[in-house]
Amino acid sequence: MSTCLLPVPGARLATDLTLPGTRPPYPAVLVRTPYGRQNHRAEARAWAARGFAAVVQDVRGRYGSEGEWRPYRHEAADGAATLRWVRAQPWSDGTAVAAGASYAAHCALVAALEPEHTGPGPDAVIAAVPALGPAETAREPSGVERLLGRAGWWAAHGDRPDSDPAALDRALAADPRLLEHLPLTGLPDRLGRELPSWRGLWEDGREDGGPRDRLVGRAPAARVPLLAIGGARDPFAADTLRLWRAWGGPARLLIGPWGHGLTAEPAPDARPGHRLNLGALQVRWARAALAGALAPGRRSALALGDSEHWHPVGRSRSRTRLSRPFGPAHGLPLHHGGDFLADPARPVRSDGLSVPADGEPDRALLLSAPLPRPLDLFGPAGARLRATADTPAADWFVRLTVLTPDGRAQPLALGVARRTDPPGRPAGLTVPLGHLARRIAPGSRLRLEISGHHFPAHARNPHTGEDPMTATRLAPSRRVLDPAGGALLLTAGPGRRVDPVQEMCA
Repeated sequence: MSTCLLPVPGARLATDLTLPGTRPPYPAVLVRTPYGRQNHRAEARAWAARGFAAVVQDVRGRYGSEGEWRPYRHEAADGAATLRWVRAQPWSDGTAVAAGASYAAHCALVAALEPEHTGPGPDAVIAAVPALGPAETAREPSGVERLLGRAGWWAAHGDRPDSDPAALDRALAADPRLLEHLPLTGLPDRLGRELPSWRGLWEDGREDGGPRDRLVGRAPAARVPLLAIGGARDPFAADTLRLWRAWGGPARLLIGPWGHGLTAEPAPDARPGHRLNLGALQVRWARAALAGALAPGRRSALALGDSEHWHPVGRSRSRTRLSRPFGPAHGLPLHHGGDFLADPARPVRSDGLSVPADGEPDRALLLSAPLPRPLDLFGPAGARLRATADTPAADWFVRLTVLTPDGRAQPLALGVARRTDPPGRPAGLTVPLGHLARRIAPGSRLRLEISGHHFPAHARNPHTGEDPMTATRLAPSRRVLDPAGGALLLTAGPGRRVDPVQEMCA
């Protein structure tokens, strides 16, 4: 391995190069990361052992690289400059794969999708659990603020040249109510350090990274192959799916029962059949992509949780759309809370699945009878509501949980809609619950919770019409659910089985 400071306009970027032991030329893999290039040295050696020149670079302003660290601002231009350098090296065969996970996936994608930067982009892209941009990571598609995840990321990585992953945990240990203090834009003061980009993130929802869906909007023009890897429990799983659907070149999608850490973070419903060597898969896919051996169009493989199998996304004759209307006659009766209080002073918590058994209801709760037979849920899900809020602004969170026969509660889906309906006027709305892929065992129950908060994962809606990030006053919101107008919308039956490795590399 050798290291250099690669000059780009306005900075020099610390870059590690690991070459194979065979004679050149080689194809290259480029990983650009804000998390420290030293953490990728084993990965770089693995690529080199398989015949690829591995180029790993600290992004501008981070670790060994010079310049100012502004999340999402410089990655397209710096990535383009680095690719030009790679292709000009005597060991290069002229081809390059841009690869990365999370923020590094954003770096790989902008190298392929930003047309304003001169020079050819990568010949193929690997984007794992992609953090598409600040607008997508900071807010749900409905606009609801992802508080805990962004607070943790900015406390650990924002406005500093290195990382402190435990920063937020230490602050919460010192003040367990840290995220309850208002306004939420004042968090840096309570962390005790400068964090100027935090306020900018929420003022326009994007900091410097462009509007929501900028990359997805440009994906149809892409002509190079894409391998998109996600986890069913990754908060950005829906973005991974949308990116794959929009991509114009050959596109492959792999989603397993994992969190943001992929196979290092398996979900309880992961089974031995879902164990994959993602490194070996990426190498095989990269070889096929650079050789032009991938078939055009889209292919996919999603793990069906609590089974051993993988299935493709898309329509199948064996899949059925299920609508379970609320009410005892349809198997999803209202257990309690048809009239409940969404009180920011005692919000429904995101860090537990317990439901209070007494006191004034803080959510509507619907509970099915035990399932008489296994149920394979595979496809889009949602909840149709007819409900009323007595405040000018209201968030509607819907959480779907499986209660197993032995009494355990397991999360299945979460969705949220933000509404500004006239106070007291009934409104109809549909809350999307994502793409489910889970086998439900017989004897299990489905529990549906409808509430006004999901804190601290999401900021509390103040119910006054003010921005939740700058509000200094919170008010309770009385909610009424009309069971006659509601239904749980599911897709059952996964269809044909596929081999995930073969599906990705064909």
